[in-house]
Amino acid sequence: MRRLRMGWTILLLIVGAAILPAQQPKIIDVHVHYSTAAFLPKLVAKLDSVDGMAFLLTPPRDLQPARAAIREHPNRLIGFGAIKLDAPDVLEQVDRFHAAGFRGLGEMSSALHNYDDRHYWPIYQRAEKYHMILLFHTGIVNRETPQIPEDVSFDRNRVTRLDLIARQFPQVTVIGAHMGNPDYAEAAEIGRWSPNLYFDLSGSSLIKKADDYTFFKSIFWWTGVVSPHTPQSGVSAFEKLVFGSDIFDGDLAEFDRARARYHKMLDACGVPKEAQAMIFSGTIWRILQRSK
Repeated sequence: MRRLRMGWTILLLIVGAAILPAQQPKIIDVHVHYSTAAFLPKLVAKLDSVDGMAFLLTPPRDLQPARAAIREHPNRLIGFGAIKLDAPDVLEQVDRFHAAGFRGLGEMSSALHNYDDRHYWPIYQRAEKYHMILLFHTGIVNRETPQIPEDVSFDRNRVTRLDLIARQFPQVTVIGAHMGNPDYAEAAEIGRWSPNLYFDLSGSSLIKKADDYTFFKSIFWWTGVVSPHTPQSGVSAFEKLVFGSDIFDGDLAEFDRARARYHKMLDACGVPKEAQAMIFSGTIWRILQRSK
């Protein structure tokens, strides 16, 4: 029986092993929601056209078709398990996603407790064990059916909830989707001291700030500042950002719109091309190489 269990463990590791392409892609999108099986070939074609990869945020019910597409296109798709933190079988879901070769969990949202509540720590411990990236929805939450009561709270998913998670689980890479919209300053400040914490600016932020993109220079203020109150890395503070489009319902046009907004904001803020390359691909590529 012991040999049998060991055999299954080895098999799961082999089956779950994720394959990365040998060459770094030009762009990595950390925030693409699974839509339908018919959406996947269109997504792959889009990524082919830009030499890109995407984190495919996949609900448990769609694990099988997503896994098949990821295996067929390992140079384009990286699997993420879109778990619900309060699901009764959430740890088993994490195990299944890991066994299927998925590299992360998210986008997590609509939690019944604060993200940093110790109730969820076993989930984060399991992710740490498997070297999985965690992607959290942070900031304001849309309300598609306001006539129906829902147990959803902006306060539970404030970006500041990620501070304790990043500190308590230092081997886990944490990404705060939407950079806490509208709590950008708080996001940057907790990211400043947590090397494992990053943010995407998908969603409405770069739309509403379109006439004031230099605002973000005041958020990522510590570039080039030599002080005991700043990190010693020497890289651009803007490198706390990674690229995310938040494609959902199969709206692939949002990829180009999001990419254009990122470029306009970064150019307006005078972010060097080397730092922009890290934002669009380099940072996540390095993380994926390190955690495989």
